[in-house]
Amino acid sequence: MTFFTIVVRGLMRRPVRTGLTLVGISIGISAVVALVGISRGFEKSWATGMKARGTDVVVSNMGSALAPKPFSASVRDRIVHLPQVTAACSIFVDLTSIEDSSMVVVSAREWGGFSWQNLKLISGRMPKDAMEPVVVLGQTAAETLKKKIGDPIQLEAKELSVVGIVDGGALVENGSVILSLSLFQEITGNEGKINVIDIRVAPAMSEDDVKRLCEQINSLVPEARAMVAGEHLGNSQAYRFIRAMSWGTSLLAVIVGVLGVMNTMLMTVFERTQEICILLAIGWKRGRIMSMVLSESALLGLLGGVVGVLIGTLGVKVIETLPAIHGLLEPDLSARLMINSVAIAVGVGVISGLYPAWRGSRLTPSLALQG
Repeated sequence: MTFFTIVVRGLMRRPVRTGLTLVGISIGISAVVALVGISRGFEKSWATGMKARGTDVVVSNMGSALAPKPFSASVRDRIVHLPQVTAACSIFVDLTSIEDSSMVVVSAREWGGFSWQNLKLISGRMPKDAMEPVVVLGQTAAETLKKKIGDPIQLEAKELSVVGIVDGGALVENGSVILSLSLFQEITGNEGKINVIDIRVAPAMSEDDVKRLCEQINSLVPEARAMVAGEHLGNSQAYRFIRAMSWGTSLLAVIVGVLGVMNTMLMTVFERTQEICILLAIGWKRGRIMSMVLSESALLGLLGGVVGVLIGTLGVKVIETLPAIHGLLEPDLSARLMINSVAIAVGVGVISGLYPAWRGSRLTPSLALQG
């Protein structure tokens, strides 16, 4: 009988208890995969959308909400004359309910601005002018809203027409309702207000040059903040809160797993007192007893981690198809997240097994005579 065989047999002694402990670990790890993967994917989706539009710097006022706070459109005029800025486009982006969909991205863009250039027509046409009462839909938004060319769409109190279906080259772009900024301002009563300015810089500018430009813009426009594209969402209060809640909830689930594994391993040590004492009597070192118990708990964590990753991945795929968030995010289920989640599970197993392993190594061979 090999050392590994003894470890496996120890876990299989009480298969129901071992199975329930695996379920506890799996739930904790699936929470890590799902919550962290979704929060990272949300940030990644927005960063990809910035890249698709060719945006280098974003000027916005990200407060406690996911959508930026409005500010005066005159801010653009104070920025566009900077020598490092090659183009600037005013935008008003909002997360709102449209008809039967509870949350849809509405992206109102400055007519003639560069943020229209990445949109590739799949069918229909683009708006004819800034005030034509029409919208174009990203292909995912069209599927979610069940709209086709010529269909009406209700935005606030105004009924508009869908004239085009586009591919924006990114999930967020494809999940958006896109229209002229001037039209949106009139419909919502936000004349003279925007909440995002997309900026393109000279191609020769280095990363340090772009950061210095952000500092210069921040000194010119205190009512908003300039950040390198892709980083602005991650620095918002709302997203930081979501990220903290994701890790916090995952941590609580993992702690439950720790307690479950510790209980299982303690019960295993108590039930196998005679066996452990016999192993000590035939020459096993106390360090090897500790290794046996720790190996059992680590294997329990490994199996729970693998199952948890599978459950978490499946759960995220199901959540991704829900109408409420379809088209808003693409979960970041990277190999790194999977490996880290399994590593956390193994760590949970090892930490949970430390005290039971120590208790087992403190037994004395004479206890085996008690039967």
